[in-house]
Amino acid sequence: MYYTKFNTRFCEVILAGDEKGLAHLHLNTGEGSRQFKIQDHWEFNSHFFTDIKTQVLEYLDGKRKTFSVPLNPVGTKFQKKVWARLGNIPYGSIVSYGDIAKKLGNSKASRAVGAANGKNPIPLIIPCHRVVGANGSLTGFAHGLNIKEKLIALEKEPFII
Repeated sequence: MYYTKFNTRFCEVILAGDEKGLAHLHLNTGEGSRQFKIQDHWEFNSHFFTDIKTQVLEYLDGKRKTFSVPLNPVGTKFQKKVWARLGNIPYGSIVSYGDIAKKLGNSKASRAVGAANGKNPIPLIIPCHRVVGANGSLTGFAHGLNIKEKLIALEKEPFII
């Protein structure tokens, strides 16, 4: 497993992955509940992530709406179903946990969807920040509500080419 770190206008970003795809994208905000540790056996390799870093920086600068990155997140079958559904939320759109649960065929699974959302190892690219509470409130984001609010605002601004 390779990793790299770089700074953005929002926070430090840590990427980790291998030839199978990106496994982690950590937003090192110092807020929220997400703890992330670079493993001792991982190898620092900034060149491996050149394209992904470019895409992340373009997104955070308002110059990119979609990503073209091979992904390899580790999770349960249900989590992967939720993450796949999150990938279908269009740029600039907001949906509720209940909306995702309904799309998965179980309208009562909004808490389970929220739990899977909280375990998303590749935020931004798997856009869990686009999911809010039933009343539109910015509930839960493993990296802190401050950055969730900034990401939502970023996507509401006019797209710059």
